[in-house]
Amino acid sequence: MEAAGEAAAAAALAAPLQPEVAAAAAVVLPERLQRREAERQQGVERQRQKKEAQVVKEEQSEFVVAALAREREAVEALLAAGLPEEAAARLQGLQRLLTESVRFLPPYEVRQGQEAVARLQGEVAARRRQLRPKKKFAFRALKKEAAAGSDPRPAEPARPAAPGPAPGPAEGEASGPPLCGFSGAEDEDLELGPAELLQRDVVLSQLRRCRVRLRGNANTLRVRDCRGCTVLCGPVSTSVLVDGCSDCLLVLACQQLRTHRTRDCRFYVQVTSRAVIEGCASISFAPYTWSYPGIERDFESSGLDRNRNNWNLVDDFDWLATDKPSPNWSLISEQERISCWD
Repeated sequence: MEAAGEAAAAAALAAPLQPEVAAAAAVVLPERLQRREAERQQGVERQRQKKEAQVVKEEQSEFVVAALAREREAVEALLAAGLPEEAAARLQGLQRLLTESVRFLPPYEVRQGQEAVARLQGEVAARRRQLRPKKKFAFRALKKEAAAGSDPRPAEPARPAAPGPAPGPAEGEASGPPLCGFSGAEDEDLELGPAELLQRDVVLSQLRRCRVRLRGNANTLRVRDCRGCTVLCGPVSTSVLVDGCSDCLLVLACQQLRTHRTRDCRFYVQVTSRAVIEGCASISFAPYTWSYPGIERDFESSGLDRNRNNWNLVDDFDWLATDKPSPNWSLISEQERISCWD
């Protein structure tokens, strides 16, 4: 009897609690549903915003590609009309447009645009050479014959045979002899000044263990097949191409930098667009630190913006992964950077 009474008492105490538990469960369930619904709506909104951003980017990309095509056709038309200076000015506008639009374009379109600019630069340089006035030919007065009894004039030694053909031009380099630069030197200090460089197309090729100083504002620079060299270069108005080099130290300021088939080189750069490397290994970058008397004037002449430097933004066309950095290039630590060049 006592056990039955205790059970009845326990049941009586538990009975009032059951409605409270049921009410609490009824409150928890809607809260979970509300959280799930809120999370679902947030996910839908994120997807919508992502889709809209993608559409905007594609529209911008299409607009930029069309604008680049129009500018390229305009430059080609000016070249066909025999107006290389007007074409060069229009080409600089094309290159600025490409530089400012890199963030809107996929890597393939960026590469196509850079190759088109390099090709047109070569055509402009070639057209300038074609239209340059040739030196006038004039007969020089013949010296009077030697007086009778005087020793006859010794015969001139035979001239050495002309060297064989040089290797073909690098990508973006105009055919024909370079307008300005050095080739084939070994263990030499080489230098060009402002008057020699002003808006010229400069080529450095097949140098070995040379130190080159280019103080002035060149239009383009091509560094090809150099080994163990140091190249210190003032501001270049348009592009620099480094092709097939190794164990070099290059200090460059330019609008566009492209590096092909190059390894074990250090770059100190001021570049307004993203640098591009392809077929490269063990390349490292740091900001441009060279200076010389008159460099500010050369920067003004070049049109480069000193406040804009993408020295640490590099596109590797051989590395497509977006979640891992390219193993082909790196940044030079501050402790290892060179600040004094003289």
